[in-house]
Amino acid sequence: MGLSWMAWTWHTAVFFIVIALLLVGMSIWEWRSPGGAPRRGIFGFHTTRGDRLFISLLAAAYIHLIWLASTRLPLWGASVGALVVAVLVFRKV
Repeated sequence: MGLSWMAWTWHTAVFFIVIALLLVGMSIWEWRSPGGAPRRGIFGFHTTRGDRLFISLLAAAYIHLIWLASTRLPLWGASVGALVVAVLVFRKV
């Protein structure tokens, strides 16, 4: 049984590579600086770096889905928006 049932394109490969690199980078960051610097953000609850990464990834997924549903423009705009949101999440949440 092969993987021919799924459309493995270079876009898909880049997506999974980026997610893997984010996880490796966060693991190295946690190893070098344990604790994740928990802090209380604008939502009023304590988050760690891992929590903020998860929130950023969820936000990126929703931003891309809304972009696809509402416009026919290329996804670069959604990706830039998701990066801006990720920076804001890591700084403010």
